[in-house]
Amino acid sequence: MPVRNYTYYDFTLSLCPTCLKRVDAKIVFENNKVYMLKNCREHGRSKVLIADDIAYYKNIRNYNKPSETPYKFNTQTDYGCPYDCGLCPDHEQHSCLTVVEVTDRCNLTCPTCYANSSPNYGRHRSLQEVKTMLDTIVANEKEPDVVQISGGEPTIHPNFWEILDYAKSLPIRHLMLNTNGIKIAKDIEFAKKLKTYSPDFEIYLQFDSFEDSVLKELRDAALSDIRKQAISNLNQVNLSTTLVVTLQKNLNDHEIGKIITHALQQKCVRGVTFQPTQIAGRLEHFNPETDRLTLTEVRRKILEQTSIFNADDLLPVPCNPDALVMGYALKLGNEVMPLTRYINPNDLLDNSKNTIIYEQDEQLKDKMIALFSTGNSVDVAQENLKSIMCCLPNIDAPDLGYDNLFRIIIMQFIDAYNFDVRAIKKSCVHIVDKDNKIIPFETMNLFYRDDKKEYLNELRNQI
Repeated sequence: MPVRNYTYYDFTLSLCPTCLKRVDAKIVFENNKVYMLKNCREHGRSKVLIADDIAYYKNIRNYNKPSETPYKFNTQTDYGCPYDCGLCPDHEQHSCLTVVEVTDRCNLTCPTCYANSSPNYGRHRSLQEVKTMLDTIVANEKEPDVVQISGGEPTIHPNFWEILDYAKSLPIRHLMLNTNGIKIAKDIEFAKKLKTYSPDFEIYLQFDSFEDSVLKELRDAALSDIRKQAISNLNQVNLSTTLVVTLQKNLNDHEIGKIITHALQQKCVRGVTFQPTQIAGRLEHFNPETDRLTLTEVRRKILEQTSIFNADDLLPVPCNPDALVMGYALKLGNEVMPLTRYINPNDLLDNSKNTIIYEQDEQLKDKMIALFSTGNSVDVAQENLKSIMCCLPNIDAPDLGYDNLFRIIIMQFIDAYNFDVRAIKKSCVHIVDKDNKIIPFETMNLFYRDDKKEYLNELRNQI
């Protein structure tokens, strides 16, 4: 009998990358990789690589957990995913992290910008508009886990400090500032004032490369000295910082290990987030056929370029396992101890179980109990250690602080090429739009920005 050159694995709904209409999609295994095959009646067949690690891709399903929804929804389910975002009642995950874009304006014009920001594009939101956006998050979440003040470049907003003041007055567990670091690098007093918003405040610092040639390609500016000075100023005040790296294949993916090593040497840095480029927004000089990176490729490169982490250290995050990988390490002086390998994935999904630390490493188990418990209580240690699989853990340990934790995150923002409705429904990184709707990051950049809404309405009218 004739045999296909692939193994059929699954079925889902996707989008035509040209017209953004919903199309059927097959997930197949071919040549030790995972592909999505789809066919648009108008634009024909397409094939996209979605993972280069079949075993990891299959294992993702073992990390799924019961959905945690917001306390309220903002839209109705009328047209089907992804045409009802807001969040609609069909969405399966609350906002683990909510982005508030306080301005369209930016002091850079990055060729990779998903929001088309520039010095002359759009406008600043008024202070009242920003307050309403923040209030919307609180209404949905009651006590939001993480809220990120973003843009554009938020530090150029004329009401920047008032925005931070208001955000800190709300029951937000962890507040982040998403910035390119230019203001921080040029003004140590600015960094010192930011420090006054600690604790539970963190800088999400753009850090794509050590090489100005790469930065010119991604950011249209030679920013290596700016990055160096920004980190120096943040180290001086020890303000918690995450380095966020936009990745493109054969451009800066060879620097992954070097960035992790550098981050571990910085007093202020609590982790690195790697984000493969999402095909959305301005995105100049990007070829989807040659430049895109999958989540599993980034994970593999981390393992190849560092000696700290192994495959058991970088695990799917249960709230959205298709799009998020996380690994934690403990920093004790000059010693770096990976933690995630000692978490039993079954216990992340079953709260009745307590065996978090694997029994085969008794010496490390004893150290973890000492660090993670207020007494010699294994149950307390296990419950506190379990919390590291949340984006920003609350560790109750007398000899351990947030300064001692270091996390690696891979955050893959799905686009029209690798769109999978099953994964989109679990998206947990959201944006508050100008209409005070809560939109998944992925669909925001595909359908819900100002220049895309008219076409979205056309698609809805065809349903």
